[in-house]
Amino acid sequence: MKTSKARNALGKYGEDLAVRRLTDSGMTVLQRNWRSGRAGEIDIVARDGDALVVCEVKTRRTGTFEHPMAAVTPVKAQRLRGLAERWLQEHGGAPPGGVRIDVVGVLLPDRGAAVVEHVRGVA
Repeated sequence: MKTSKARNALGKYGEDLAVRRLTDSGMTVLQRNWRSGRAGEIDIVARDGDALVVCEVKTRRTGTFEHPMAAVTPVKAQRLRGLAERWLQEHGGAPPGGVRIDVVGVLLPDRGAAVVEHVRGVA
């Protein structure tokens, strides 16, 4: 139980840093942690100009298994595309700029500042 609480806190912290990075780059966050039943969750839904951005956030401590960006596999990307479709159905359809899937990777070192990396259009 304690581990999942710690993991949830880590994930929320990473998402908070991701939101700050996205808004600092001029994006508008529309929603966080949007769920679609059993299909899953979108970490962040944002607008970038006239495009809708579905953003997956991956937070890792340094020295763990893999780089955060490696966690978004083709299967995960496909699931995110499906979730984006569901979000659009509930929120009035696709914007003129279409839909983009981004990933924000947050790497937390033992000491010092977090490293936040934003990759646009991964899928």
